[in-house]
Amino acid sequence: MAAATMQGMDFALAQIADRVRAAAADQTPLRIRGGGTKDFHGLALHGEVLDTRALRGILSYEPSELVVTVRAGTPLAELEAALAEQGQCLPFEPPHFAKTPSDAATVGGMVAAGLSGPARASVGAVRDYLLGVTLINGRAELLTFGGQVMKNVAGYDVSRLMAGAWGTLGLLTEVSLKVLPVSPAEATLRFDHIPQADALRQLHAWGGQPLPLNASCWVQDGDSGTLYVRLRGAVAAVEAACKSMGGTRMDNAAVAADWVACREQTLPWFADRARRPDHALWRLSVPATAPVLSLPGGATPLVEWHGALRWVQAPESDAEALRAAASAVGGSASVFVASSAGPASAGGHFDLNSKALEAIHARLKHSFDPAGIFNPGRVARGW
Repeated sequence: MAAATMQGMDFALAQIADRVRAAAADQTPLRIRGGGTKDFHGLALHGEVLDTRALRGILSYEPSELVVTVRAGTPLAELEAALAEQGQCLPFEPPHFAKTPSDAATVGGMVAAGLSGPARASVGAVRDYLLGVTLINGRAELLTFGGQVMKNVAGYDVSRLMAGAWGTLGLLTEVSLKVLPVSPAEATLRFDHIPQADALRQLHAWGGQPLPLNASCWVQDGDSGTLYVRLRGAVAAVEAACKSMGGTRMDNAAVAADWVACREQTLPWFADRARRPDHALWRLSVPATAPVLSLPGGATPLVEWHGALRWVQAPESDAEALRAAASAVGGSASVFVASSAGPASAGGHFDLNSKALEAIHARLKHSFDPAGIFNPGRVARGW
């Protein structure tokens, strides 16, 4: 870890540091915000907005080294376009959640949220590709953790703490990421009229074979269930898998938009019209081998990540039953999008039921942000 003084900073960064210093002195809450596309998630949005979008631009990119360093306020779409020009990508498929053409998710927001798309179970999460970060802490100090190579840190990898911290530990200014080449071959197979239990068993069986599984989605439409499986890898491996797995092979160009819709939660299953006003969108993280869960009200989930992620539409009053169902198989449940009816409609709830985990979070928060000014109340009440 390295610290830098404000001397030599560019103007935008110096301005942000000055605001953080003043806020810490006055104990004024700050709401760190990039594109704001994930404002729907979290317990609360408090404080004066501190916009990071002035911190923009790709600082270095070495395609041959599979490493990119980018300022945190850079639009995520801009980074993805630059990678695509070199035949590379962010393999964890971070969601943008842009609702209008003017919305633009940022790279800093991607890391702070720590959310990954359909390929998460096969390729890893945001934090697995995070090599290093530079941030401003609650004392207005500029700190650098990690670096630009995979093996350059002795001890605890502090940079990965920032993935999923939702800006509560500091304001990201730069991030270094590992990227990967786009897979040479891709195919999506559709399996019709398959019940959830059969789909889970099949996914489990495929998971034990040397198949190029990349993403999956099981969804029930009416009385019938459909399983979609995406394969990515070497041409020979994908073609062999298509022959051995069966199903109906879909046109890649036609189905690409459906995988984006799955990532962005714009599939019909996720649509607001499909969810009653008193229903929240719940996120159940469970072992991939977990069986069909007994859910309150007979709710039928949308299943991703080869069984490890189950989306459920249910009222927040079902919290105890949903958490019990997830806990029974070694998982957890949390509100991802709160219901539109009730006082909590501005955000979801995080699952911090462990007192030990809460204590660790609180100590980390105090170390990075002793005045408690960054995104107060976003992930836990009281800090």
